[in-house]
Amino acid sequence: MLKRLVAEFLGTFWLVLGGCGSAVLAAKFGGAGNPLGIGLLGVSLAFGLTVVTGAYAFGHISGAHFNPAVTIGLWAGDRFPIKDVVPYVVVQVIGGIFAGWILLEIASGAPGFAIDPTAAGTFASNGYGVMSPGGYAMGAALLCEVVMTAMFLVVIMGATHGRAPVGFAPLAIGLALTLIHLISIPVTNTSVNPARSTGVAIFAGAGAISQLWLFWVAPIVGALIGGVIYRWLGADRPDIVGEVPLT
Repeated sequence: MLKRLVAEFLGTFWLVLGGCGSAVLAAKFGGAGNPLGIGLLGVSLAFGLTVVTGAYAFGHISGAHFNPAVTIGLWAGDRFPIKDVVPYVVVQVIGGIFAGWILLEIASGAPGFAIDPTAAGTFASNGYGVMSPGGYAMGAALLCEVVMTAMFLVVIMGATHGRAPVGFAPLAIGLALTLIHLISIPVTNTSVNPARSTGVAIFAGAGAISQLWLFWVAPIVGALIGGVIYRWLGADRPDIVGEVPLT
């Protein structure tokens, strides 16, 4: 269990450092119009790459959740024991916060770096209303996070199903997270992960902290929905052997 928890800590640390780090350090590098800045596409890909690399590195140890919503959704989908949910969630949040602190220390080394607690998406934080990158209302943000997280769980459970192609789950999951970011960065700056949101919000200021509740509630609700859906959808039928129907 200790090794599993360390793996979850490291994987969540890597996800937040890589994904949020790309947003803070590289998204607008050099200013507007500078070709060195990676922009929305680059940040989306960075989040996906952290999951792909982290899953290949730690998946055989801990299952590579790196996300409290994923852990809870896998429990809802009957893929994870309830006794391990709290320890996983605790170390994931700690890993996210540690990554946020490391990122702050790195970013602070640049001249003129400052966090504006009233700015949308400041320090890669998530938000709605005035804190949303696109100014999206709370209802839209809530719906977006619920649906995106639910579909993320469906992809995770499908890609790791016993009948899924072996060895490709990290790629499918990483690409799904990339797609989720491409869709939802303008809406909420994309959470689908309470540890990712918490890891930067506590350094981003009062605005991000005051809205953090949504980025716990919505991903968890979405994960429960996705987990329950795939628990039913992916259940093996007793009248099926391999791919050949018996009736």
